[in-house]
Amino acid sequence: MEDNSSATAILNPVVLSRTPSGLWWGLLGVAAFSFTVPFTKVAVAGLSPLFVGSGRAAAAAVLAAFALAISRQRLPRGVQWARLAVVAAGVVIGFPLLTSFALTTTPASHGAVVIALLPAATATAAVLRGRERPPLVFWLITGLGALAAIAFASLQSGGFGRLHAADLLLLGAVVAAAVGYAEGGLLARELGPWQTVSWAVVLASPLMVVLTLLSLAQQPPSASPVQWAAFAYLGVVSMFLGFFAWYRGLAIGPMAQVSQIQLVQPVLSICWAGFLLGEALTWTTIVGGVAVILCAGAAVRVRLKPVPAPHAAQPAPHAAQPAALHATRSLQPAKD
Repeated sequence: MEDNSSATAILNPVVLSRTPSGLWWGLLGVAAFSFTVPFTKVAVAGLSPLFVGSGRAAAAAVLAAFALAISRQRLPRGVQWARLAVVAAGVVIGFPLLTSFALTTTPASHGAVVIALLPAATATAAVLRGRERPPLVFWLITGLGALAAIAFASLQSGGFGRLHAADLLLLGAVVAAAVGYAEGGLLARELGPWQTVSWAVVLASPLMVVLTLLSLAQQPPSASPVQWAAFAYLGVVSMFLGFFAWYRGLAIGPMAQVSQIQLVQPVLSICWAGFLLGEALTWTTIVGGVAVILCAGAAVRVRLKPVPAPHAAQPAPHAAQPAALHATRSLQPAKD
């Protein structure tokens, strides 16, 4: 959550010595998230999409409230609550509900390809939120990735320009999650990474509980044990525990490298859709997935690439160097 896919860190020998651990924790988090789309597809086969989307957040809220209470986390203050509402709207409410409804009518592999836009969308949201000025190539690559995803969805829907309602829901889910991740990435610097996700889940819990009860009244659940197990995974792992591994990997770092592991997630999701659900892996899915993932990876790399410092006159020896060093150190905490 967050902007996880776009954060960078100033490396030092201690961080470098722990790089393998950070990468492994990040991979564990991505592996946990890669089951979200296939298991959502399994769950909505026996449970209403409203129940799957809201119920998993309500279940995660119980775990989040317990973790916050037992670790005695301080309450957010002032405008932090409004920023948490943005995170909750995108990550806790928007993405789960929109994907749940979309996957009632579209294959999990199809959903994974469209959702592969998320890293690039998150980088774009972070650029806009942080008022950054990335190079023109960033916007070109991001636009190309969006066009690739839309072209894939159109071909799967019967021709260019023809998008099903499920595709619009998936694209809406990508936008919602990107905004939530970008704001969550900034807020995590103040509240802590897993704490930000936990507070967002708790903040959204009243609405999600109401929606869960409403879905139960409209359509009493009658799911198989496998479908209930998939729902449990979504609530416990996808909405909560997966973030612990992901954020731990980002915290250990190096953040720029760990964040790019997220590009592996759609590949894994497509593989799980074929292996667990028996969905056919068509050439359209392969080509579309590769195109979207490559564009997302390029966009993330372009944004993470350091901007060369402008050429300046050489400082006078022995005199200006200490002042410049002090200025550099004072700016380091502000870098991301």
